Amino acid sequence: MSALLLAGAAFGVSAQDGTSAYSFLNVTSSAKVYGLGGVNISLVDDDITVTEQNPALLGPEISNMVALNYMHYLGGSNFAGLRYGHSAGDHGAWSASVRYFGYGSMKETLPDGSVIGTFSPKDVAFGGAYAHDFNDRLRGGIAVNALYSAYADYTAFALATDLGINYYDADRDLSLSVVLANLGGQVKRFNEQYDRLPFDIRLGWSQSFGTFPIRFSITAWNLTKWKLPYYETGDGSSTGTPSIKESFGSNLFRHLVFGLDLISSPNYYVTLGYNYKTRTDMSTYSRSFLSGFSLGGGLRLRTVGLGLALAQPHTGGTTFMFNLSLNINEILN
Repeated sequence: MSALLLAGAAFGVSAQDGTSAYSFLNVTSSAKVYGLGGVNISLVDDDITVTEQNPALLGPEISNMVALNYMHYLGGSNFAGLRYGHSAGDHGAWSASVRYFGYGSMKETLPDGSVIGTFSPKDVAFGGAYAHDFNDRLRGGIAVNALYSAYADYTAFALATDLGINYYDADRDLSLSVVLANLGGQVKRFNEQYDRLPFDIRLGWSQSFGTFPIRFSITAWNLTKWKLPYYETGDGSSTGTPSIKESFGSNLFRHLVFGLDLISSPNYYVTLGYNYKTRTDMSTYSRSFLSGFSLGGGLRLRTVGLGLALAQPHTGGTTFMFNLSLNINEILN
C-alpha cells in the first residue's frame, strides 16, 4: 500500500473529494473547535488552542499561555500536541507548537500479500505563527508548519503556510474571518509521486445577539472546488448499489460547518457542532444517527482551563479530545 493510501486509511476518511495526502492538517487540536464541528476560523476567545485554526486569532490576550492537547481518533490513532503563545508588544503576538499524529500499528506486507512485520506510521508538525493588529478591529496573521512524515520505509518533508485575517466588532460581538490554508508543498517526496497539500480557502462568521447567551458560527471550507460528490451505500443488503449524491443542496452543505456555543459565563462553556461532510464521508448503512454531530464543554479557572469534546463519526468509532491550558502569568502572580 502506498504512503498516500496509508494516510487516507489511517484517518478513516473516504477520499470522495479527491484529497487524502496530508489530511491530518485538517484535524483540529482544539477541543472547543472540535465541539463546534471540527472547523471554525472566526471564534474570538482567550483560548490559545483556537488560534491554530486562524493565525489572525492570535493576540496579546494569550500572552504566556501554554496548552496541551490529546485526541483519541478512529481505530488505533492517537494525536497529541503542545502550543505556547506570547505577546509581541501591544499589538502583536507569536506562538510555537508541535503536533504528533500516530496511527497505531499496521501490518507490513509484500506485493504478494505476505506479512513481513509491522510498522507505526506517523506525522509530526512543527509550527510557528505571528499576528499583528492593523487597527482596533482588524488583525492579520501568518503561520508556517514544517511537516515530517514517516510511513514504514518511506519519509517525506513538506512546508505549509496559513494566511488569515479577522475583523472583530466587540460592541456587536461580530467576528468575520478569511483564511488561505495549507499553502506550500513537498520538499522531499515519499517516492517519485508528488503529493499535494490540501490547499483550502475558508470563510467564517461568529456572532451573538444582545443578551442571548448563545454564539452562532458558520464556517465555509473546501471553497477551492464546488462539487464534492459522495457515494451513499444504501441499507447494506447484497442487492444494494451505491449511488452518487451530487445535488446542489448536498454540495452546498458539504461546504458548511455549523456551531453553537454557550457564553453565559466566562468560567465555563458548552458547544454543539454539525459537520455534514463528516456525516456523508461516513455514508455507510451502519452510520450512526449522531454522525456529523459533536459536543464539547469546558471549565476555565484563574490559572487553568480544561476542555473536552466527543463525536461519533461512525458506529465503529467514537472520538475523544482533551485540552489542558495554563496561564503562566496568573501562576506567577
